[in-house]
Amino acid sequence: MRTLLSALLAAQKKTSAVPYVKVEIVDSIGGVKRLDWQRLYTGSEPDSYHAATMPGDGSLNRCRVDAGSVYRQRVANPGPGSNFGSWTLVDACTSAGVALTSYGAAVLLFYVGTNGRTIYLRESNDYGATFGSPTTITTAASAVGWLAAALKSNGTALLIYSVDGTVYSVKRSGGTWGSPAAWSNSLASVSGLACHYRLDFNVLVAGADSQSRNKLWSTIYGDGYSAAMDTWSPLREVTGASAGSNVEFRAPSLAHPDTFRATFIEKYTGSESYNRPYFSHSPATSDYVDNLWREPVPLNLSSQYGLALASSASAVWLAAPWGVWQAALAASVLDVTADVLELISEDEPGGGRLRVVLRNDDGRYLDLSGAKAVIQQGAEVRVSPGYVTTSGPLASAGPAYWLEGWEYTSGGGSATFVLHAHDAWQLLDGWRARRQYAWAKGERNVYQLLAFVLARAGLELSALSSSTTITDLFPSFTIQPGESGATATRRLLAMAPDVLFFRAHHAYLKNPQASDAADYAYGTDHAIFRGRYATVRPPANRAQVFGDGPFVERFDWPEIEDAYDRVHQAHDLNLDTVALAQDRANAELRHLAIASQGGSIVVPTACGQELYDVVAITDAAAGLSAAKQRVLGLTLRYVRSGPAPVYEQRLTLGAV
Repeated sequence: MRTLLSALLAAQKKTSAVPYVKVEIVDSIGGVKRLDWQRLYTGSEPDSYHAATMPGDGSLNRCRVDAGSVYRQRVANPGPGSNFGSWTLVDACTSAGVALTSYGAAVLLFYVGTNGRTIYLRESNDYGATFGSPTTITTAASAVGWLAAALKSNGTALLIYSVDGTVYSVKRSGGTWGSPAAWSNSLASVSGLACHYRLDFNVLVAGADSQSRNKLWSTIYGDGYSAAMDTWSPLREVTGASAGSNVEFRAPSLAHPDTFRATFIEKYTGSESYNRPYFSHSPATSDYVDNLWREPVPLNLSSQYGLALASSASAVWLAAPWGVWQAALAASVLDVTADVLELISEDEPGGGRLRVVLRNDDGRYLDLSGAKAVIQQGAEVRVSPGYVTTSGPLASAGPAYWLEGWEYTSGGGSATFVLHAHDAWQLLDGWRARRQYAWAKGERNVYQLLAFVLARAGLELSALSSSTTITDLFPSFTIQPGESGATATRRLLAMAPDVLFFRAHHAYLKNPQASDAADYAYGTDHAIFRGRYATVRPPANRAQVFGDGPFVERFDWPEIEDAYDRVHQAHDLNLDTVALAQDRANAELRHLAIASQGGSIVVPTACGQELYDVVAITDAAAGLSAAKQRVLGLTLRYVRSGPAPVYEQRLTLGAV
């Protein structure tokens, strides 16, 4: 249950309290800003190696390779109308990667000399306005392919570069460059590098492994946060393709304007070949080491050398030699609270939906431009139930839904604009596996698998409480092509007693226990309008679990004595110990027990109530005194005006 301010808690217990329901529409998905790219430049420069960065003054610095020369550009105040077509010659070079990185006033530009092996640095200390003479960083034994670099606030810099399938690192500490060192990973070839410093030197690598499988991987060059200083973490797949699929990945870029964001190229050489940019991002608060990424999304562009990311405090930039794009970083928020005539939200395990009726008698929602442009399919709708209190209108940040569509209604002298939305389960259902994902037994535990699936839909996962099964069971698990994230999530949850619910875009696990204390009470200080209480037979009262060797049973003896046994069986070869099989049997019986009660209560809206909370119900007419039941459904109904204003909540009940 969400914690409430004392004034709001007091107000919701008064049947005469004035309702207040805050409704906002936000251009974010899963709590991450949906970037609305605006193209500011279309040029005729050839597609080639390039890089971009934004130092502390907000200028946009770019560099590119063209016909044996490297060029640079600095736009002091980038925006619509800026000149992105003027370039300054830097030096002669070979056709290989270039790198730009910056911090504060310092800007570092790396490129490969005409011999194809020597890497040079030119450095600026005035935000890229002027650069010093070239400094030789290293000369590789053979041709250099790709470069990437990152700079810390203390001047420490890391340069990484590829020679065939090996990535080398060179680090500057205390103003002195060290010697190159090969990484501890292994690839057959490298087709792109990206590096961004945030607590560690976070790296993306595109290439092919020893089995000719082309992939994009994340890895870390440690700075002591998630990896030991100056060590490489193992490669972890971000996206991949099977050998012989004619698909490869190239030219990644990486930044952290608000969360980790990445771009890369998917290249297909079969029929209807393409070089298509994709973008992705990590969940809002995840660490890079978690390697959690939203399913990459294609851009309607073509490029072999990718799109470079750069950012300031207020905007994110995409750059290619021939194009520049900008997107505002701050989320647009449209508060429609004053226009809400009716609202109904229904939240159940496995799915929730929302219907909001807005006034449109004066045609205010006929033109969805300007501030109302945020109303678009996929936008987030935040519903925060509350009351007018002694401290003014207060609300609890409640569930979030995502727009599926809308409709206009008219007749009888009225007109409305009606929004239809679904909760985060719909985001999960909308993610479909593009290929097969498979994990061997022992590779990831159930929690890590859940986090992966949720992240592909742009959602985060945390645990309020959890069973040992969630972290101790490392199952063999496969997601087949076309399977939805919702289906995969339900299959994973079936392995444990834990349940999953959402606060806005954030998923939480809870391990419901029969001994759980009540989170809230009804029928004493908080009135009950209507109640219906039922006891129903569970779907089964005997659980049999067949593992890889172990066979375990669990019984609901009182129910068996009353109604004889009804068996539920689970077959799972991941269960190779008696302890794991026992945990699964207990989980199966626990899920069945929770469904063994039913009914509902209708109450004045409790603003912090959530799925799977335990409530204590006192209803003398039904013989109940502080009887504990679990919330298995929440329906909020709000009708602001008319002959029968309504502000009430229906709680569907189950056993604790």
